[in-house]
Amino acid sequence: MESAAEAIVTDMAGLAQMAGVSLGPTDWEVMTQEQVNEFADLTGDHNFIHVDPERAQASPFGGTVAHGFFSLSLLAPVTQLLIVSDAAASINYGMDKVRFPAPLPVGARYRGTAEITEVTEIKGGVQASAVAKLEVEGSERPAVVAECVFRYYS
Repeated sequence: MESAAEAIVTDMAGLAQMAGVSLGPTDWEVMTQEQVNEFADLTGDHNFIHVDPERAQASPFGGTVAHGFFSLSLLAPVTQLLIVSDAAASINYGMDKVRFPAPLPVGARYRGTAEITEVTEIKGGVQASAVAKLEVEGSERPAVVAECVFRYYS
């Protein structure tokens, strides 16, 4: 689903000046049980805290929650708000640190935010790092905080 959040478009030369720039927030979305069940089927992770609403009510979460790796994947829309117009290729290079400070309950609304923290030259291009978060409406802590690394090649 596309976000109403505005993309930031720059070129590789301008990317060097982007440290400190915020991306997002994306639109609020609702986590559904159907989405969680589909992720469980795709990954084979059918832990009851994800797929059994009745049993999960007795858990510390009080209901089913999205998988951590599912929540992590929901950062993609906010990180894609940075567009480097003259890059021949842009890749998700990896993550330096990922944490899941709070659950993403089924039925909760969530959105992504990010801040570009560092931009460095690499052979053949530029590397950008960003701290991305998945906020959960009404929660003091995000469901995910990840230090994401992207590479843009000329």
